Amino acid sequence: MQRGKQTWWFDNRPVIIGTATVVGPEEGEGPLAADFDLIHPELDMQQKSWEKAERLLMEQASDFAIHHAGIRKDQLEFYVGGDLLNQIISTSFAARDLGVPYLGVFGACSTSMESLAVASLMVNSRAARYVLAGTCSHNCTAEKQFRYPTEYGSQKPPTAQFTVTGAGAAIVAAEGDGPVVTSATIGRINDLGITDPFNMGAAMAPAAVDTIQAHFNDTGRGPGDYDMIVTGDLAKVGHQIASDLLERNGVPMNETEFADCGLMVYDVDKQKVQAGGSGCGCSAVVTYGHLLNRLRKGELRRVLVVATGALLSPLSYQQGETIPCIAHAVSIEGRG
Repeated sequence: MQRGKQTWWFDNRPVIIGTATVVGPEEGEGPLAADFDLIHPELDMQQKSWEKAERLLMEQASDFAIHHAGIRKDQLEFYVGGDLLNQIISTSFAARDLGVPYLGVFGACSTSMESLAVASLMVNSRAARYVLAGTCSHNCTAEKQFRYPTEYGSQKPPTAQFTVTGAGAAIVAAEGDGPVVTSATIGRINDLGITDPFNMGAAMAPAAVDTIQAHFNDTGRGPGDYDMIVTGDLAKVGHQIASDLLERNGVPMNETEFADCGLMVYDVDKQKVQAGGSGCGCSAVVTYGHLLNRLRKGELRRVLVVATGALLSPLSYQQGETIPCIAHAVSIEGRG
């Protein structure tokens, strides 16, 4: 099942039988609005805190995914998930209500594909039949934890990114109808010495490139084997750096086939989102909404989603530490 040094190959082809995405108002005004299951018109979602609003996103996405999968909640066997908040409280508190065995994971913004990779591994090895993979983020909780209180209204440089308010969930099963997960390449830590938390794209780009090249080396595939290769949340700055690095390393990418979730979820020319989207919810809502819908319709045959994550904490950057980054890649294929 292991191919090369970093890749799991799933011979039993785990199936994504149901997905769901729930987002906030800014995402609902973006170009992918039609692919989301629920759009909240207000950031507070009638909750008493931003953190409770983020938890609600995860709870609703989980419930929708279970419904779309056509299974009962008591058939769900495991939940694998995480988020950006300290002690991953959003997913952990959502797991409290699900009442199933839970594996909390943390890969920062790479958590969407990390959780999907682990869930697929469990199903492929026959350790479970139905596993929920999910993650979430909220613009205001991330701003408060990693930067400044939302009410402070601080100005941000053009390199800064806008945390997606959204949650995505997927039910991975041993059999059923839906796109299949064929492999997962687990990333390594990359750290080029960047310390600026307002320049995440530049910090994460080398990790994305490293994982993409590892995936190609392990599987024998190349860019031409995928209809789309989509990075997680590099946005304008990081996506261009990743493109340049790949070309320099002899892996040139077609501009129309090499995309980034942080550039897809918003209209960066019209919405006030700085360089583009970021956050755990960024790659989750784009993948489980837009990309999976296109795979189901047959518009795409095979995609590689390379979710990126900056593994810093408020304490680490306050102490002047550099930002270690990682990327995890999952290949997903349509049935057609």
